[in-house]
Amino acid sequence: MATDYDDLRPEVKEAQEQSLEALQTAKAPTAMTAVLEVEESDEPDSSTPAGEFIAEELIVNVIPPQEDEFTCSSCFLVHHRSQIAREKDGLAYCTECEG
Repeated sequence: MATDYDDLRPEVKEAQEQSLEALQTAKAPTAMTAVLEVEESDEPDSSTPAGEFIAEELIVNVIPPQEDEFTCSSCFLVHHRSQIAREKDGLAYCTECEG
């Protein structure tokens, strides 16, 4: 007698049939219950400010580029002069951008 090795084992097939039956008998949510769930989740929590605007001032000290630094013309990051890969037309490019 030939054996079909691609066929599912009997215990696996039985488990699949049982889970399919359980899904079919389970109560499926209706469109109305989905709407109710969305409406309940729209209520703001008391722990989080809902749409509250907090005006904060950000203070940053800007330091101009030093003599041993340059700004890469490709990535616009400030690097040390030792990171210059090439200079062309007065523009410097870092080793990371030049690969």
